[in-house]
Amino acid sequence: MNNYLLLIVLFAVIIAVAYAALNFFLVRKLKEGNDRMQEIAAAIREGANAFIKYEYKIVAIIGACIAAVLALAISWETGVAFVLGAVMSSLAGLVGMKIATYANVRVANEANETRNTGKTLKVAFRGGSVMGLCVAGFALFGILIVYLAFGLGEGMMTIVDGKLKANVNPITGQEYTLSLILSGYALGCSIIAMFNRVGGGIYTKAADMGADLVGKTEAHIPEDDPRNPATIADNVGDNVGDVAGLGADLLESYVGAIMSCAILAIEIFTHNAFSSTTLYAKMVTFPILFAAIGLLSCVVGITFPLIKKKLSDNPHLELNLATWISAGLALAFGFLLCFFFFRGEAKDQLELAGFKLGAITPWVAAAVGILVGIVIGMISEYYTSYDFKPTKRISEASKEGPALTITQGMATGMISCMLPVVCLGAAIFICYAIGGMYGVGCGAMGMLCFVAATVSVDTYGPISDNAGGIAEMSGLDKEVRVITDKLDSVGNTTAAIGKGFAIGSAALATVSMMSSYLYSFMDNLLLNIVSRDVLVGALLGAALPFLFSGLLINAVAKAARNMVKEVRRQFNEIPGILEGTARPDYKTCITISSQGALKEMIVPAVISVAFPVVCGFLFGSLFVGGILIGATLSAIMLAIYTGNSGGAWDNAKKYIESGGVEGAGKGSPAHDAAVVGDTVGDPLKDTVGPSLDILIKIMSTVSLVCVAVFHNFNLMALIG
Repeated sequence: MNNYLLLIVLFAVIIAVAYAALNFFLVRKLKEGNDRMQEIAAAIREGANAFIKYEYKIVAIIGACIAAVLALAISWETGVAFVLGAVMSSLAGLVGMKIATYANVRVANEANETRNTGKTLKVAFRGGSVMGLCVAGFALFGILIVYLAFGLGEGMMTIVDGKLKANVNPITGQEYTLSLILSGYALGCSIIAMFNRVGGGIYTKAADMGADLVGKTEAHIPEDDPRNPATIADNVGDNVGDVAGLGADLLESYVGAIMSCAILAIEIFTHNAFSSTTLYAKMVTFPILFAAIGLLSCVVGITFPLIKKKLSDNPHLELNLATWISAGLALAFGFLLCFFFFRGEAKDQLELAGFKLGAITPWVAAAVGILVGIVIGMISEYYTSYDFKPTKRISEASKEGPALTITQGMATGMISCMLPVVCLGAAIFICYAIGGMYGVGCGAMGMLCFVAATVSVDTYGPISDNAGGIAEMSGLDKEVRVITDKLDSVGNTTAAIGKGFAIGSAALATVSMMSSYLYSFMDNLLLNIVSRDVLVGALLGAALPFLFSGLLINAVAKAARNMVKEVRRQFNEIPGILEGTARPDYKTCITISSQGALKEMIVPAVISVAFPVVCGFLFGSLFVGGILIGATLSAIMLAIYTGNSGGAWDNAKKYIESGGVEGAGKGSPAHDAAVVGDTVGDPLKDTVGPSLDILIKIMSTVSLVCVAVFHNFNLMALIG
């Protein structure tokens, strides 16, 4: 990588991290409010810190074992890259959670002091921007280290006698190239994302369901009422699940999109698709450069609402502007980068590499990814926002009871799968037509090139939700809760949009990564779906996301059941809680959520890593190829369905609470039915859906890392 290009990436990382540090400091400077508000915020902060500390201890032990296996079986560089990816992902989650636990009470206080939606939005978004900037900044920093240390430092981006330089593992005798080291980094990010999403998702939904089922539907007390023993645990869950989990999730998606492009470029050149060494180097470095341009664009987009003198009372508009500015600038500057970067290459070499539109081919593919990501986001918004008919229909159905609420929500989620899949299919078709599989990878990269802005918008949601909880528990004026609820409702929609981006990019990145997987043991990308190994593998792979989802829902239900029992016990055994004269035992509820999450998160996370590896050593590489196809197809549908149905149920409840349904409101039978629907949707949208996109990427990555071993050493090959 040339020095001036390296400086672009380094500059972007420094700017992003410095800006995040500035916003962290500016949020901390704001007032926390009265003593009661500070006490509640401190309890939430303490619970979140305790959980993340214990979770990271477990993850560190499992991660160390995986790193050791990678170092011995593949290469020491792959093991080091894995650890680096895990550290970067952990740091992003930790910093994001920290700022969320500081910003929540300050958002509540800002709403209390100003009674202004725009000013409150600015505080919440500033807090969210810390997470967004750290996600992209830390991810790019880790990639830069891998490029420098192993790509340039070990000369593994150089060509020797017309071939890419490869090293040999002294233990296994297997050759390895830079692609396996980059895969190791991506795998490290994926492992942390899986544990953060699964562990945090179980924690937050167990607490949320326990609080809602007993507090709202049985005791008929408001959401986040201080009399409910599960309220603090619920608010802690917002930080460990919806902030730390979200940040690690989208960092992993971001890295996966960049790495899938770079790895595929290495594999295409290795299989002699073209002979230009300069074009090879450019194709490997282009993804990280484009990501750096996208990050700098996000800095501008994020700054826009923060420096604007007066924000409107329409949070959705202001947040959309930040996202559109980021995407627009990334598109414009990305074109200039692509045009000047590739224009000196010979036309015949570009065509051999699959570039049908010449030098601007990667940019066009990235632009398709950006456009499709935005369209998928708009579709998610249509099906989840209470400004549109689908969610309003669920609210109306709630007047007939919880059965119809759930039925209508399921139907909405299922119907919502079709259009996003059409968009994904169109994106893959177009990107492949103009740029081959490298074009598909560029499409995934384009979809997430402005991830710093999307994560900033997503993180603002749980911060606002926490602020509403603190306002309720502190006994602040109802007008304060109206402001925070308005921000939170928009946050539910932006979260659904973010999940659409995540699963869309996961689909494109997984297709690209799977191409690298096939290239690693074959000279073409032809996989016969009706052959014995591939067909059986595809059937098994298609069932895996359902098994995975079922385990997660069971884990949430088990922890929620314990939470429900504890809340009921306290209401029955501690006189005065419901009258407000006795203080509930919040700590026991926090312990129940923590223990349930830490205990139940291990099996689903380990399955995602072990399943393709075990099947590979039993049945070989073609069987695993089938597994990847089947799992990817079913996981995409399940992720869209669970994310959109859960988001629609949540906002249907909020629509009733806002007075949108005539004759219904808080405490009415229709509201009780909507609460049941929201409770059913909680583990779907915040535990299952977000974890599925990580599942398919972690499976494709670990398969790519291990295929060099199990392709030659498997039971089927042994018995002939």
